[in-house]
Amino acid sequence: MRTLYISLISEFYKSRKTLALWAAILLPVIICGLITFGFYSSSERIIAFHYPPMILWANYSGAALGVMGFLIMPFYVIFMAFSVNNIEHKNDTWKMLFAQPLNKFSIYAAKYLYAVFMIFICLLLFASLTFAFGHLLQVLVPKYNFSQYNPLHILINSYAKLFLSSLGILSLQFIMSLFWSDFLKPMGIGFIGAIMGIIIVNVGWKYAYFIPYSLPTLALRITKVNKGANPLEFPVFTQEIWTSLIYAAILFIVGYFIVTRKSIK
Repeated sequence: MRTLYISLISEFYKSRKTLALWAAILLPVIICGLITFGFYSSSERIIAFHYPPMILWANYSGAALGVMGFLIMPFYVIFMAFSVNNIEHKNDTWKMLFAQPLNKFSIYAAKYLYAVFMIFICLLLFASLTFAFGHLLQVLVPKYNFSQYNPLHILINSYAKLFLSSLGILSLQFIMSLFWSDFLKPMGIGFIGAIMGIIIVNVGWKYAYFIPYSLPTLALRITKVNKGANPLEFPVFTQEIWTSLIYAAILFIVGYFIVTRKSIK
C-alpha cells in the first residue's frame, strides 16, 4: 500500500500543471455556468411553463447531464486515459519510472487510479455545481421553485451511473495509450469509437451495451426522467453498468500484464 500511495502522489505531482487536471475543474464550471446563465436570462419564459419543482430540477440538471453524457464524457475519458501515460511517453521517462524501487503493479495501478480519480472529481463537481447553482437561481429569481424539491438523490444516482459507465472506455483507452506513444492512434480510435457508440444507441441496436463507447449514452437514456415519474425510482446498477465494470476489471488485468512485459529502451 505504501508503494501505491507513493506512486499515486507522484502522478498528482507530475500532472498538477497539465490540461488533464484543469479540464476536470474547468469543464463543470464552464458548462454549469453557461446553463445557469441560460436559465437566468430565460427565466420569464421558463416560469411561464409552471413546471412542478421536480420537473424544473429535471430540466435544469438534465441540460448538464445531456451535454456531458451524450457529447463530452466519452471524449473526456479518452483524453484523460491518453494524458496519464503521455507524460511518460513525451518525456521518455518509462525507464526512469521502472528503475525506482517500486513494483510495477503500484506504478500501473497509480496511473489508472489517478485517471479514475480525475473523472470522479469532474463528475462530483458537475453534481455539486448543479445543486449549488440551482439554489443560486432561486435567490436570483425568486419565482423559481427550486427550493421546493431536493434533487440530491437524482443527481447522485445519475452521475454515479455516468461515472461507472465510463470505466469500460477508460480501461480500453488506457491499454491503447500504453501501446502507442503518438497522439493519433489512441485518440483517433477513441474518437471513432465514441461517435460509433452514440450512433448505435440512437438507432436502437439491442446489443449496443456490448460496445464500451456506447455505455455512457446508454446509461443516460435509461436514466432519463419522464414527465410525472419519480426520478428516485431508477436503479443505478443496470445492464450497461455491469457491462462497464466487467470490461474495466478484465482490461485492467490485461493492462497490467502489458506493463510487466513492456520493453524499456
